[in-house]
Amino acid sequence: MNKPIIAPSILAADFANLEREVKMINDSQADWIHIDIMDGVFVPNISMGLPVVEAINRHAKKPLDVHLMIVEPGRYVEAFRKAGAETISVHIEACAHLHRNIQQIKALGCRAGVAVNPHTPVSTLSDIISEIDLVCLMSVNPGFGGQKFIENTYRKVADLKSLISEKSSTAKIEIDGGVNLDNAKPLMQAGADVLVAGNFVFSSADPKEVIGRLKNL
Repeated sequence: MNKPIIAPSILAADFANLEREVKMINDSQADWIHIDIMDGVFVPNISMGLPVVEAINRHAKKPLDVHLMIVEPGRYVEAFRKAGAETISVHIEACAHLHRNIQQIKALGCRAGVAVNPHTPVSTLSDIISEIDLVCLMSVNPGFGGQKFIENTYRKVADLKSLISEKSSTAKIEIDGGVNLDNAKPLMQAGADVLVAGNFVFSSADPKEVIGRLKNL
């Protein structure tokens, strides 16, 4: 079993000390910085916008993994690329023209990801899986941090791994929501490649140590 890619979710960080939090991630064994963008329309919450992503990027030494939980993401992907995004994921549920959105992201030189809500079957990715670099499986309902992990995620990871193999795709499987030391290893065993962890990291007494433990399961 390979070591997971660890992507701490900055949404759970202390926004009054954002530079300090980013530097902590820089100094940790984390691989990416996960940034959730919420518009209050696609999900029932508003998070951060372009100026905050630009500010994170000024201090970040790790790639920015930007997760767009927004309607009409095609209107904003170029701006997020300019702000520093290296991976951009859009929601399958928000994209009427998903293939076009993926082409747009790739044309900007980004890794292209598709995010999938808990109720959406992974079979809906069948026609796009060979075109993308990442699938972000939501293991909680999107919109708020700190939610309880949805147990059905293990089955979805296994189903998605089979689809990736069947289509000879190189897409990585990212798990977003409720990840902790109890479920991280079973998720990896089911086929996950990338673990997003927010509250579990930032609410701990030693976030850097927790990142290290997730990295070295």
